[in-house]
Amino acid sequence: MIIAGLGPDAAATTHLINSYSSLQRCDLARSVLNSAPTPTTVSWNSMIRAYSRSNRHQEALKMYRSMVDRGLEPDGYTFTFVLKACAGAQDLQEGALIRREVCRRGLERDVFICTGLIDMYCKAGDLESAREIFDKLPVRDVVAWNSMIAGLSHSSDPLEALELFKRMQLTGVVPHSVSLLNLFPAVSRLADVDSCRCMHAYGIRMDFGSEVSNALIDTYSKCGDVESAHLVFDLIHTRDDGSWSIMMAGYAHNECFSEVLGLYDSMKGIDLQMNKVSVMSALLAAGEIRDLEKGKEIHQFAKKQAIDMDVLVATPIITMYAKCGELEKAEKLLKGLPERDLVAWSAFIAVLVQSGHPEKALSVLQDMENENIKPNKVTLISILPACAELSSLKLGKSIHCYAIKADVGSDISVGTALLSMYAKCRHFSYAHVLLDTMQYKDVVTWNALINGYSQNGEVDRAIEMYQKLQFSGLHPDAGTMVGLIPACALLNDLKQGTSVHALSIKNGFDSDCHVNCALIDMYSKCGNLSSALYLFNRLDFIRGKVSWNIMITAFTRNGDANKALSAFRQMRLENHQPNLVTYVSLLPAAAYLAALREGMSYHSCIIKMGFLSYIVVGNSLIDMYAKCGKIDLSKRCFDEMENKDTVSWNSMLAGYAVHGQGDDAVALFLLMQKNHIEVDYVSYVNVLSACRHAGLIEEGKKIFHTMQEECRIQPDVEHYACMVDLLGRAGLFDETLCLLEKMPMEPDAGVWGALLGASMMHSNVKLGEVALKHLTEIEPENPTHFVVLSNMYAQSGRWADAGKRRLNLNDAGMKKTPGCSWFEVKNMTQTFVMGDSNQP
Repeated sequence: MIIAGLGPDAAATTHLINSYSSLQRCDLARSVLNSAPTPTTVSWNSMIRAYSRSNRHQEALKMYRSMVDRGLEPDGYTFTFVLKACAGAQDLQEGALIRREVCRRGLERDVFICTGLIDMYCKAGDLESAREIFDKLPVRDVVAWNSMIAGLSHSSDPLEALELFKRMQLTGVVPHSVSLLNLFPAVSRLADVDSCRCMHAYGIRMDFGSEVSNALIDTYSKCGDVESAHLVFDLIHTRDDGSWSIMMAGYAHNECFSEVLGLYDSMKGIDLQMNKVSVMSALLAAGEIRDLEKGKEIHQFAKKQAIDMDVLVATPIITMYAKCGELEKAEKLLKGLPERDLVAWSAFIAVLVQSGHPEKALSVLQDMENENIKPNKVTLISILPACAELSSLKLGKSIHCYAIKADVGSDISVGTALLSMYAKCRHFSYAHVLLDTMQYKDVVTWNALINGYSQNGEVDRAIEMYQKLQFSGLHPDAGTMVGLIPACALLNDLKQGTSVHALSIKNGFDSDCHVNCALIDMYSKCGNLSSALYLFNRLDFIRGKVSWNIMITAFTRNGDANKALSAFRQMRLENHQPNLVTYVSLLPAAAYLAALREGMSYHSCIIKMGFLSYIVVGNSLIDMYAKCGKIDLSKRCFDEMENKDTVSWNSMLAGYAVHGQGDDAVALFLLMQKNHIEVDYVSYVNVLSACRHAGLIEEGKKIFHTMQEECRIQPDVEHYACMVDLLGRAGLFDETLCLLEKMPMEPDAGVWGALLGASMMHSNVKLGEVALKHLTEIEPENPTHFVVLSNMYAQSGRWADAGKRRLNLNDAGMKKTPGCSWFEVKNMTQTFVMGDSNQP
């Protein structure tokens, strides 16, 4: 046209603008508009739309203002396009002015313009205004319905989106693929797998095909039905990198990390181009299962693809190394990242807190500030749990002050994190003051306070907060129930727990995975293992890693360690990858059974998965080896622990006590004091127990006296039981009786049982009878005490009295629990019980 010397007319100008716009060349489109002598409204509309399509929303708004300033009259299309720009820029102020102009021109009932207004208000979070416009529309087309559904899907009550979708069909409007795509986020947030299946069926009936397949994979995954997600994935004829990345993200969301890495290997095997999301999911999986070698392989792949320095990929690389215990490597990568941003810093801080390194997280926060990078609300939300873990109220308050100065204190997520921190630090007065001053509160805010009271064992206060939540007009969610249930377990209150279970059913949360896991845990802790198993084996309950961990712990807690080990084997058969909690739950079961082979197997898995650096794991290994008779391996585990807490020292003391190594226990106890390790109630129980087993009378007496005089710890009944046993075994009955008289509390069965045992050892029948008299009052149905006294009579030649005691035992219907021992033969545990004739 230029060569021919033809000046473009209005139609040609508009066509050229649209053509350049489709090629994302807004600069050339603008030059065409500028070269037109008198561009029409249609040409201006095309230019505004071109900027909006290119996400240059502010430029689009400037074009609109220039158009009005030049005296051109906007039409319906102008408002439609400029409202899209307002929505993209989330500029409600400009949007309100345009709405006023629309009303002035009498266009407030135009369905296209109103749809633009609905979309703008929804994206800006003003659902009330969006709903007002939607309800006033005389005729609503499918696009208007879709816009309103999209807004409600991201609202505080996504259930409204489902209700609107149903209402849309009742009015005769036929949903299309976009309707489903807009509704999927609501279904995902509700984790409503039944609704997802209905939408899937509708999509098949309407032959939407691949349009909604990727969204279905994502929604099924977020609803916890990863098997259905994979079925959809398998049925896609031509899978692109998007389908693969969504499936990988779905597996990662459901903690199926081995499957994520399996898909990663498959993509590499068929030489399929991998996008950043796929690499990020693979790195996340490697980090979660602590597979350092796989993580390094993925890191090398990212390097080869030249995406390792992209902050989106570099951040999960850093967190992967941190989760695998390679903190120095992770920090080095972070510091070597040329464009490390706030997201990378915040992610590293978060993973340090989650991995149990709160002090290091605070140090990294300081390094970040030293580089003049100011924390944002995400950083603050990440670091506040570290303050709670360290019970550092002073530090938490300083972060609260910073949040106020940085003008993020009023943010609902920051406010909720602060409230949670105060509650976990047990400063509920601060938590309530903060709650009262928060302008906006959602259900998560209330849940934080409910959780705080629940973890503190204050069930009544937790329920009171639940009632206040309801009075506030908000609806409780699954998280509310998950907060209430553990309080009942903490207090061993089965009746209250059953009431909360009924409340969960009433509120429609009985199918929620997290609620079910909390209920299984509560019932097992309250001793009702049958109810826990019933919930666990329900057909509609999708068993995951968390629920398996809970059941393993439940079996161990209820004295059925064999079933705990069997549950672990079944868990592995169902392809669930064990995590840190799994092994911490399994080791006590192996210890209970003295199953050394299994214990050593778990130990090797712990090393392979990078869990050995966790203090709780080291403590469990010390205890397991000691109870399996391998005190040398306990000592090795103890010595190899880089970081030890009081529990670590106590576990080692308990191991020495069980093995009768009193001298080693006393030496370790003195080393604790020398190294200024906090000595607690349990430390004294363990060292005194070691003294009594080894007959270290003077050492035991000295430690017992220093307990009050130096450490200011008042002896409890367990400490007195140890001392009674220590003195009684040595035959020092005058000292024993003197100690009993000085006890500030009533002696329990442990104390009198120790005296009875000592009496048996020294054939002191008179003292044994005194001990038994008290024991029958405390434990009238325990046959062991009667058997001990009967044996004592027999030792003293008082056969008539011995027979009388045995006869009294039979008349009362009591029977002594027979002795039991077991050992492994060909990987099978053989149990031998006293009087059992079934064994060869």
